[in-house]
Amino acid sequence: MLFEVTLHSVFIRLMKEQIAQLIASAVDALKADGTLPGDTQPNIMVENTRDKSHGDFASNIALTLAKPARRNPRELAQALLAALPQSDLIEKTELAGPGFINFFVTQASTAAVVGQILTEQAAFGRGRAASKARTQVEFVSANPTGPLHVGHGRGAAYGASVADLLEAAGVPVEREYYVNDAGRQMNILGTSVWLRYLEKCGAELTFPSNGYKGAYIHDIAATVFDQHGDQYNRDIAQVMADIPADEPQGGDKEVHIDALIERAKALLGDAGYGIFFNAALDSILADIQDDLSGFGVNYQEWFSERGLTSNGDVDSALNTLQENGYLFEKEGNLWFRSTDFGDDKDRVVRRANGATTYFASDIAYLKNKFERGFDKVLYIWGADHHGYIARMKAACQALGYDPERLMVRLVQFAILYRGEERLAMSTRSGSFVTLRELRDEVGNDACRFFYVTRKAEQHMDFDLELAKSESKDNPVYYIQYAHARVCSVQRKLKESGWAWDKEAGLANLTLLSTEHEKDLITKLSKYPEVLTAAAESYEPHMLANYLRELANDFHSYYNANKMLIEEAELRNARVTLSEAARQVLNNGLTLLGVNAPEQM
Repeated sequence: MLFEVTLHSVFIRLMKEQIAQLIASAVDALKADGTLPGDTQPNIMVENTRDKSHGDFASNIALTLAKPARRNPRELAQALLAALPQSDLIEKTELAGPGFINFFVTQASTAAVVGQILTEQAAFGRGRAASKARTQVEFVSANPTGPLHVGHGRGAAYGASVADLLEAAGVPVEREYYVNDAGRQMNILGTSVWLRYLEKCGAELTFPSNGYKGAYIHDIAATVFDQHGDQYNRDIAQVMADIPADEPQGGDKEVHIDALIERAKALLGDAGYGIFFNAALDSILADIQDDLSGFGVNYQEWFSERGLTSNGDVDSALNTLQENGYLFEKEGNLWFRSTDFGDDKDRVVRRANGATTYFASDIAYLKNKFERGFDKVLYIWGADHHGYIARMKAACQALGYDPERLMVRLVQFAILYRGEERLAMSTRSGSFVTLRELRDEVGNDACRFFYVTRKAEQHMDFDLELAKSESKDNPVYYIQYAHARVCSVQRKLKESGWAWDKEAGLANLTLLSTEHEKDLITKLSKYPEVLTAAAESYEPHMLANYLRELANDFHSYYNANKMLIEEAELRNARVTLSEAARQVLNNGLTLLGVNAPEQM
């Protein structure tokens, strides 16, 4: 994805462009004196330096031109340096390594970013996409079989941050949750609720080992009992008659639960069974929606899997594959030739009994997305779905769409620790820490930030004690404290009888000459590029890491320089720089769904 960031907000890019123009002028001079061939067409690259001792920017132009010039790279670099035009932008240049040219920009040029930040405020760093590719981001989409747990929270925080970053870059974004409200797991859920309901009616039974056992199942069953009394009670002997043995009794737990599902449907009928199925779905989905909303994660669309069947989307998708020649029958099943597109094996889309598979619904869902007008679709899945990528790319091609329009990012579940204890997260057993419990304990801000501090595909240990600590080691506290510190400067300024004069501060930024001040200004100037890179690569951890570095630079600056001094010009300049830092901290935290408090 290519991004063209708004020029007036990308100070650092402007400097790169100006340096590139200086290099181009030097190249033209060397072409004129014969040092370089007249037909030389240089690809001028100007990059940020990683070490400030090497300047602000560097170019490898001498290395790239050494071969056509038939010159030693260092000798050519020296010639280029000698031919560089004078510029108020450049303080000094130096030759480094095998032929790199390092550029040190003037303080006045660098400090100009402070004024841009205070002028643009919340818009600073935001840009616009070169292509207005309407993008759908689908994330979390956990089965509505129980409350969201701490593992789901990472996908929620990651997906929400990616969507917000894309939107900040100017990409039209729609956020969607795919509600898996069809299939076997939902039937296990509905049957689990019915069995707990039978217990409410006085039945004694051995609960299936493969049923859902969480306390929330009891709560849903109690609600159904309160609404319908014992209307759906059935004799337990009739319920269990000829049901195959469960695993603890030497049987197969899957066969056992499937038999119970069929018995529930037979004894209750479609309407009766629907009471328990829908009670479970509605209760859990409402809880998920409330939980995510409280987490600052909202969607434009909640898409029902059942709707794919009822509106004919599954049949339409299979018909398209049939017309394109990618379906075949074998042993009574209907198969998709996914190996034609590099998948490791072909996939069943309709079984011999006429039932379509989960994969058939996935194909229909993909087709539905593109038919709704999305140019690109981004799936955010748990890492255990890695094997689905090849088959979905295959389906995309077979449907006639460019597979590059389908993107997938995998998110590892977070592992929660309380001290040295690793906490369990199993929805089926009912033994897990819910996202809501985590939010209640450590707060939304810590959750949202901690979840995006590492690459999504990397394993993550979530340290509860660190998330609650008020220390430099807690990154979200450290960053929020930097923001609050600037706000406290404004309060103390008023208490001292002074007022911040922004214009005077901007006019005197050249007084900010300490290394801490220079470092902070340089860090602020890099925000637009970080934002853009994070959006372009779907990596919010880049922004999280930047904010931590910015907070560190601000704290170092604050601790080394007194803000409230008698000298008005320097005082206003320092407060102005602090306000620019506060604005960028606020902008970045907002994109990650984290508050920027004024007091802590």
